[in-house]
Amino acid sequence: MKPRSLMFTLYGEYIQNYGGEIWIGSLIRMMSHFGISESSIRGAVLRMVQQDLLTARKIGNRSYYQLTSQGKRRIKDGVTRVYSLFNKKWDGYWRIFTYSIPETKRELRNQIRKELAWTGFGLISHSTWASPNPVEKQVMEMVKNYQLEDYTILFRANSIVSHDDMAIIHKGWDLQEISRKYDEFIRRYEEKFEELKERAWNQSLTDEEAFVERTILVHEYRKFLFLDPGFPVDLLPENWSGFKARKLFFHVHQLLSVSAIRCFETIFEPAPDCQYVPERDKAINPFIGMV
Repeated sequence: MKPRSLMFTLYGEYIQNYGGEIWIGSLIRMMSHFGISESSIRGAVLRMVQQDLLTARKIGNRSYYQLTSQGKRRIKDGVTRVYSLFNKKWDGYWRIFTYSIPETKRELRNQIRKELAWTGFGLISHSTWASPNPVEKQVMEMVKNYQLEDYTILFRANSIVSHDDMAIIHKGWDLQEISRKYDEFIRRYEEKFEELKERAWNQSLTDEEAFVERTILVHEYRKFLFLDPGFPVDLLPENWSGFKARKLFFHVHQLLSVSAIRCFETIFEPAPDCQYVPERDKAINPFIGMV
């Protein structure tokens, strides 16, 4: 696991439900369970502060970190997509995003591409991206954040004259490859689910192991956010592997959740002046309230 990616998982899965701020010592203890060194963690934290994803404050000789508004936006988008259900119907509109970023801002191009892929867009031609999802708000927040108003255009259209809908999908996404990745996830976690159920039943699964397994599960499933655009159900194949993978993800997640949260609570240490009410039920079952 890369330190930055793991930190996003920890903040989205646990820390945001406990006030959103954590002592660096607690973060180091958590991440040590995944073989990441203290120096790597501190380096990643520093880079995330420099990238305006984390903000720090000192109390005595201790440093506490919480997400910035930009970091919170990334976490919110990711958590919503991970835990929402496959039950939305297509509204019939394509969102088409085009950009022409000048050479003076060329360093932004790769970042914009990553942001668009994360949001579920597919590249259908040079500098032209499409999505069937209602992502107008997220896109306009991105444009505002990077001050790209003069270089971008976002369209919404209910028909494309030159191609039918499936042709656009095949231009922008490789559904066969995405399905293959889901099948790999299913093969891995079907076997692991049976093993974890047996260990939970005979009470040999420790809280620490549950914390590690749940975190790895979410970390692995989060990778699909960069692959799967989260199409409405009526644009997906009937036997889409993502449906089965999601159901399996839910069952493994819930099997581990209570024990994993117990372990997290023994490690987590907020700032002494932090006043918060832990959202423990939400931490145990993030699927609550998702649609």
